[in-house]
Amino acid sequence: MGKLSKRNILWIVPIGILGVFWYFYGPQKDITDNEYITYVKNYSYENSTKTLESAFASACDNPYWVYFETQKGQDVVEFEGNCPVNNEVAKVNMQFLVDNAITNVQSGAMLVDSKMQEETDRDQFLLALVQ
Repeated sequence: MGKLSKRNILWIVPIGILGVFWYFYGPQKDITDNEYITYVKNYSYENSTKTLESAFASACDNPYWVYFETQKGQDVVEFEGNCPVNNEVAKVNMQFLVDNAITNVQSGAMLVDSKMQEETDRDQFLLALVQ
């Protein structure tokens, strides 16, 4: 009785392996404050007098900024919030791509209520936001 049987060991080893994978690859905390987020928030789109942070804060409710790195190593800052789109309030996700030297910001994907938007719609939305 004091010895571990083979059957018990065959259960312990896979559970241990799953535990290790969960620890390293499980859910991570969102990064909500770093130099990339600060740079994007203070960025002036199309040489506007407004920063992206002030533009989104004035038009959108519940602003949330998060940073992540893609599998290809691209640094991305994403804005999430409830913004007016076509005279209706919708959940907007806007991604901004930042170069490694933190000297340039490009507009990335835009989702409205989880639906991908065209580049022209995204650009029009940003221009209306910063004016």
